[in-house]
Amino acid sequence: MKVLVATEKPFAKKAVDGIKEIIEGAGLELVLLEKYTDKAQLLEAVADVEGIIIRSDKITAEVIAAAKNLKIVVRAGAGYDNVDLAAATERGVVVMNTPGQNSNAVAELALGMMVYMARNQFNPGTGSELQGKTLAIHAYGNVGRLVGLKGKALGMNVIAYDPFITDEAVFERDGVKKMNSVAELYAAADYLSLHIPATAETKGSIGYELAMSMPKGATLVNTARKEVINEEGLMKAMEEREDLKYITDVAPEMKDAYAEKFGKRYFGTPKKMGAETAEANINAGLAAARQTVGYLKEGITKFQVNK
Repeated sequence: MKVLVATEKPFAKKAVDGIKEIIEGAGLELVLLEKYTDKAQLLEAVADVEGIIIRSDKITAEVIAAAKNLKIVVRAGAGYDNVDLAAATERGVVVMNTPGQNSNAVAELALGMMVYMARNQFNPGTGSELQGKTLAIHAYGNVGRLVGLKGKALGMNVIAYDPFITDEAVFERDGVKKMNSVAELYAAADYLSLHIPATAETKGSIGYELAMSMPKGATLVNTARKEVINEEGLMKAMEEREDLKYITDVAPEMKDAYAEKFGKRYFGTPKKMGAETAEANINAGLAAARQTVGYLKEGITKFQVNK
């Protein structure tokens, strides 16, 4: 059986070496497709493989149709909206992510972004401190929890909302106040750290009304997905309120307009940087390899996302 590692932006060499050791150690064949520049190269590479490991590469219905022997796709990272789940499910292909492997890297970036905006993007002038400010976490999963704990270590007052966590003890153990609604969360947030996935329910859900409800001088921090932001609505709020700030690790479609209109009240990274650490790169790659082997050899479906 063959396993393809298809990465337009490759894993670190140490990660590739580790993946190779895991795959070949299990008696499987490893195929590498790195830095490819055309979808045709991917379509050719998937033709005879049973497993595919990817990063941000897109596994579309066309790719799945071309992979006649495909049994599993593992996305090395938490998000998996770059895989066509419906097409995979229809073909009986298992899709997995590797939750938790990139979490610390993303959490550290989120806090770094807050410091960056609090200190005027490191330009001359009087900034502010994070200590004593209210940090609101929208979605208290692996990343959100780490952001909250790191915020508490900096002396921030941490609150959170997650409709999928009903056990208040989860928040109480971390010393985090559980909010009862999204509206309540945003209304109290000096810094709002966004960690919701891009789903039919969440796409475009963060816009004018929520931004306008935030306290004076508030900062919205997005290390999630650009699709969850209603870009026109957020822009309207920032036009009406000159105190609001937005920093994002996923550049908006309207990034040029944001930069032109809002100057130092807006910043977007040139490329998504959340998982761009050596440690996260290695952790996610090795986890993806182990999960691929686990499924192909033993049928283990832990972390399957298209059940």
